[in-house]
Amino acid sequence: MVQDFYYYKEALKLGQKEYRAKTAKGESPYLPALDELIPPEKAMGGTRLGVIQIPLSHIVGTKTSGRMNSFASNFMPLLGEDTEFADKWESLCRSHLSEGIRDSVKVYEYMNRFYVEEGNKRVSVLKYCSAYSIPADVIRIMPEKSDDEAVQLYYEFVEFNRCTKINFIEFTKRGSYRELLRAMGKSYDEWWTVEEQRRFSSAFYYFEQAYRKSGGDKLKMTVGDAMLSYIQIYGYSQLQSAGEAEIRMNLRKMWQEIALKEKSDKIEVKTTPAREKKPSVLERVFELKPTVLKAAFIYDLPPERSGWVNDHEQGRQHAQTVLGSQVDTSVYLAQNDAELRDVLERAINAGNKLIFTISPRMMKESLRAAIEYPDAVIMNCSLNSSHRYVRTYYTRMYEVKFILGALAGSLTQSGRLGYVCDYPIFGQIAGINAFALGAQMANPRAKVFLEWSSVKGAEGAAKSLHDQHIHIISSQDTARFLEDDRRSFGLSHIGHDKTDLLAVPVWKWGVYYERILRSMLDSTIKDEYDRSSRALNYYWGMSAGVVDIEYAPSLPLASRRYADFFRESLIHGVATPFLTPFYTQSGEIIGARQRELSLEQIINMDYLVDNVIGHIPTYDEMSPIGRATVDMMGVHQAKAEAGKEETP
Repeated sequence: MVQDFYYYKEALKLGQKEYRAKTAKGESPYLPALDELIPPEKAMGGTRLGVIQIPLSHIVGTKTSGRMNSFASNFMPLLGEDTEFADKWESLCRSHLSEGIRDSVKVYEYMNRFYVEEGNKRVSVLKYCSAYSIPADVIRIMPEKSDDEAVQLYYEFVEFNRCTKINFIEFTKRGSYRELLRAMGKSYDEWWTVEEQRRFSSAFYYFEQAYRKSGGDKLKMTVGDAMLSYIQIYGYSQLQSAGEAEIRMNLRKMWQEIALKEKSDKIEVKTTPAREKKPSVLERVFELKPTVLKAAFIYDLPPERSGWVNDHEQGRQHAQTVLGSQVDTSVYLAQNDAELRDVLERAINAGNKLIFTISPRMMKESLRAAIEYPDAVIMNCSLNSSHRYVRTYYTRMYEVKFILGALAGSLTQSGRLGYVCDYPIFGQIAGINAFALGAQMANPRAKVFLEWSSVKGAEGAAKSLHDQHIHIISSQDTARFLEDDRRSFGLSHIGHDKTDLLAVPVWKWGVYYERILRSMLDSTIKDEYDRSSRALNYYWGMSAGVVDIEYAPSLPLASRRYADFFRESLIHGVATPFLTPFYTQSGEIIGARQRELSLEQIINMDYLVDNVIGHIPTYDEMSPIGRATVDMMGVHQAKAEAGKEETP
């Protein structure tokens, strides 16, 4: 018998403390038994994974109920010091401290948690000694597929684990395993080498230590959630080379970004411009000279090569002209991430307090700069991005698309309409559905045939529709100077020998930028940020005058009046494009009774309504630019890879 039970006494105290805490909460103080969670016969159909290293933190119970009362729920012992159990535990602990425990345990894995069949004392000793992992002979038991979020997330983990052999990183949101692999520059089916597994394990370990020391245990999110946010900002290579001190420093800078991830209401949508502040009494009496606001506009292409960029440049010039000496705007060009990082730093060092990046592909570097330079306000032209440090802005273009759809539905004789969209990102799916519902309102038999320029190119998508004898087509929201394809712009009737433009959506970026700059001048933007703990998304529409519709001379007068009826109704809040109930392609009914969809429901649409013929493209169907855009703000379905359907 071992005479001194020092280690067992200390472990027993921890077990008794856990027992009292659980009992006080009305919870079971003992280890859970897998046989009580699922039928024992189900375990017999498990898959043997062999002997692998498993994290001790994931070992939560026993296989059977035979040993469950010997341990508290934290795996610390509960039996008295005068028992044979205590003697064996103490001997095992002393042996581990002198020689280490090398023998593997036998466990069953269910939902990425492990239940011990053989080796409970070994697990208990190693947990007491704060070991990180243990070798285990693992049998995996798969749950039945269902709509349960936890089950779906687990199936994503299994696919990730199959290629990477990594079993310790966990997420709380579906799609995060794919997000991690993309952020690392890896494909979903890429098998990892032993060296890659080792490097990732090391990076995770150092990040976990830094995260917990920074207060991460106070948050509900997992270490994996936080690590993914870190990699998306600083990059995986930086994490691999950084020490714990550098990681902790970066975590302090981005802490609000991490804390935001666990909020259920991450985004605060600003649907209308704030009222302009009146000058204070002191400013009126003394006519204090305001400080000139320096604002930078960063483009990814020269304005003469892109209709999208040209629209923003025209908007900048309008705002500069209207606001005159109150603002000093400048233009920078950055055509890739490396250039953008340098340009953002130069723009901030040049004294620009407000910076606009006009593409969602610029979000990653915009976020990094916003964290590194908190005195600068950085705004990215995108939608539904839940980032605390970067404000986003966009227009409710789906309102105009609804009018265009109603126009198209009233003009078609065949009932067959075409729609060309660029990227399957937030806001664009709402545009497709609004167009289709508008067309259906005007013509219940109308069908909308959908093509994607990010899959076939603008000309290829238009040709595909033309080959199907579809003549009324809603195409790009702005002219594409790069392809010199002015025909693929707005709503058009495409005949055999000519194209008649009918109506076009109009982005009024000049109005948008003027109002944002005014809000910066009178500190409204700062006040809104200080009052909120969420991500700020400015999502203005026709009522704010930032988006509108223009008619071509060829459009009949009666059709103009018809469209104007809807326009005025939308501006004054009388009409809504998304009045339920309506049906999706899969037959699901949206809304059981008549009501308006919320903005959140509209923004997050990842389905198509029932009169759309076509589908949301998968990730690897798209062009490289399309994939890069989807990485930043793509809807859930667009991030699926061909042959890799989302887990049912």
